[in-house]
Amino acid sequence: MNVRAPITTGRLGERPLPPAPGGEATPAPHSGDAMLKDRVHRRLLAAGSVVELDGPGRDLEVRSRLGELLRDESPLLPTPRFERLLAELTDEVTGLGPLEPILADPDVSEVMVNGPGRAYVERRGRLEPIVLGLDAPAIVRLVERVVAPLGLRLDRSSPLVDARLHDGSRLHAVIPPLAIDGPCVTIRRFAARPVPLTEFGLDRRAAAFLQWAIGAGWNVLVAGGTSAGKTTLCNTLSAAIDPAERIVTIEETAELRLPQPHVVRLEARPPNAEGAGAVSVRDLVRTALRMRPDRLVVGEVRGGEALDLLQALNTGHDGSLSTVHANSAPDALARVETLALLGGVALPHAAIRAQVGASVDALVHVARRRGGVRRVEAIAEVDASGPTVAALFEWRDGRLAPAGRPTRPARRPDAPPPDPRWFACSR
Repeated sequence: MNVRAPITTGRLGERPLPPAPGGEATPAPHSGDAMLKDRVHRRLLAAGSVVELDGPGRDLEVRSRLGELLRDESPLLPTPRFERLLAELTDEVTGLGPLEPILADPDVSEVMVNGPGRAYVERRGRLEPIVLGLDAPAIVRLVERVVAPLGLRLDRSSPLVDARLHDGSRLHAVIPPLAIDGPCVTIRRFAARPVPLTEFGLDRRAAAFLQWAIGAGWNVLVAGGTSAGKTTLCNTLSAAIDPAERIVTIEETAELRLPQPHVVRLEARPPNAEGAGAVSVRDLVRTALRMRPDRLVVGEVRGGEALDLLQALNTGHDGSLSTVHANSAPDALARVETLALLGGVALPHAAIRAQVGASVDALVHVARRRGGVRRVEAIAEVDASGPTVAALFEWRDGRLAPAGRPTRPARRPDAPPPDPRWFACSR
């Protein structure tokens, strides 16, 4: 769902005022700025033709017209104030208003609007309060301009919505009566650059083993809590897949950005305003099997699609990846079994456990620690006879240290065996 913000009426609010470079405070908005911007808005919409603008030059043309109207409304504006107002007007007309400068900050990974007057960002793993001049109607208008082109709506009869911004960021909104203190918006952004394995606390040996596991065709599950870095780690691990292979990604909201040239991306679709037209992740897993994939990458399993994924892993789609919410590697194994039982197929628990043991080769547990640091806590091999987990690497003495040697063979016949030196204990 690629979103292009339409031109809309209404003022979204004042731009946040973060400290300027060098520690100098940004000047406060002039008392007449809001009224001046409102007059420019009205004149722009009265012109009519600007609404029809589209294409790569749209934003530049809108900015040019706004500049002309702003000069016409207030010819004596000082240049600094004129440039600030013009930037704010352009953001409000073509983008997400006061959120635009925040989303332009590459260090911001998440934006959380907790109702009028309460907003936070996650910057470099730490939560920081910010100032947004957004009241409740302005927050709703901001979300509506995102979801309207998608045929979605946000109102009392449909108070939850998920969408994706044009840069791939994921937006989730909930409004009253579900949100007691006013409309809440959460925007999760994803790194434009690949995150190296070393940023997850992996040393050379653990990183080399994970890259070997992907190349050898092991099926790997990445487990962790919310915002632990599961998708980011899954994206990093997928970089080890051979570029010649055909990969099909399946996600509820598209987040993965694989570097390989032969990637087919599938995204689930929620029901429309009438409650029809939904396409679930489970539907897409079944569809992907008809698309001749060499590997499947499922963004997250959280329901009955776990059973379909296990069956796919047992039918020749070696080297697939997925993520699951769990607090540890053993918990992840139990959770996959539980999710598979939600598939609605009358299979005995023993049969589900046998499929899990035969399908999943390794579990990687990632967690978020104090200060926003995300790190791999453990890498474990799945023992098919249980199934149980056996630690290969675990966090101790401030590092991810070897804890055992793998016993499962490579699934790809041309893959070399893992290097024994990766698992040699050293101090």
